[in-house]
Amino acid sequence: MTGEQEQVKEVTIFTDGGCEPNPGPGGYGVILIYGNTQKELTGGFSLTTNNRMELFAAIAGLQALKFPCMVKLYSDSKYLVDSMTKGWAQKWRENGWWRNKKAKASNIDLWEKLIALCNKHQVEFEWVKGHAGLGANERCDELSMTALKQPNLPADEGYEQRPEDSSASKITQEGQSCRKCSTPVVKKVPRRKQKPAQTYYYEYYLYCPNCRTMYMVEEAKRYFENKTML
Repeated sequence: MTGEQEQVKEVTIFTDGGCEPNPGPGGYGVILIYGNTQKELTGGFSLTTNNRMELFAAIAGLQALKFPCMVKLYSDSKYLVDSMTKGWAQKWRENGWWRNKKAKASNIDLWEKLIALCNKHQVEFEWVKGHAGLGANERCDELSMTALKQPNLPADEGYEQRPEDSSASKITQEGQSCRKCSTPVVKKVPRRKQKPAQTYYYEYYLYCPNCRTMYMVEEAKRYFENKTML
């Protein structure tokens, strides 16, 4: 190689994302800082999750870089930062996107994109406390909240057509990750009130304590032997 090698640019990125409610309309905000230059990015979707918006914000920031860079990326999402700094996302990928023997990882489409971008750039992820007065983080939050309130938001196709909805990964056991927000589901016992002509009931169902999604489990279905409920 002739001549002096071009120095890799050092870029700082702040990101944030969120939904109201979760899942629901979502938005993301990004601030890129290079020297004295600062740029803001924002966008949103009609139906998505908090975690997806946190991931999408990081992806949007890294995609905006035209050349390989050294990046310090700040986020208040433990889901994002821990998964990257502790190697969880890479391990899920190596295991065919299985988090463990029973549960698949969520948001596979976004993790694929983020890992690819991290292979292109030298990225250091840093967690910051949200709503703690850090100017850039607060501004990203403002951008994301403004974005999710915009009319005619596009669909988050990766969420609405997510492969983890396939029959191979149905929610059937306590502790599995909610398909909408990734929170472990818990077992709940319904109040048994037999309705006219009702021939069966569910002995239990699975419930997400975060987004309140219910999952009816086929194995929990029980049939009434007569019209009187025991």
